[in-house]
Amino acid sequence: MRKIEIITRPYKLEDIKKALTDAGVKGMTVSEVKGFGRQRGHKEIYRGAEYQVDFVPKIKIELVIDAALVPAVLKAVEGAARTGEVGDGKIFITPVEDVVRIRTGETGKDAI
Repeated sequence: MRKIEIITRPYKLEDIKKALTDAGVKGMTVSEVKGFGRQRGHKEIYRGAEYQVDFVPKIKIELVIDAALVPAVLKAVEGAARTGEVGDGKIFITPVEDVVRIRTGETGKDAI
């Protein structure tokens, strides 16, 4: 099993959700987050004064999937999220040792 964390632009959420569903993903968790990478935020002007916005709004999508699904999920997310511009985001993949479904007590792949 693998945990996939996707951090990307908020307006790409619906495209990514559809691509993940089409790739066979049955569930996900979505959070609104703020941060910066290479783009280092941006400058805005408010009432004539310029100020630096360090943290850019992003979304974080988390899912735990069977390891066999990882290539299909990566391809789906990259296709749905890529704009070719700085700030498209990152995908993190980490191994998951075990999962327990609290309601039934199921563990491992059965709990996903």
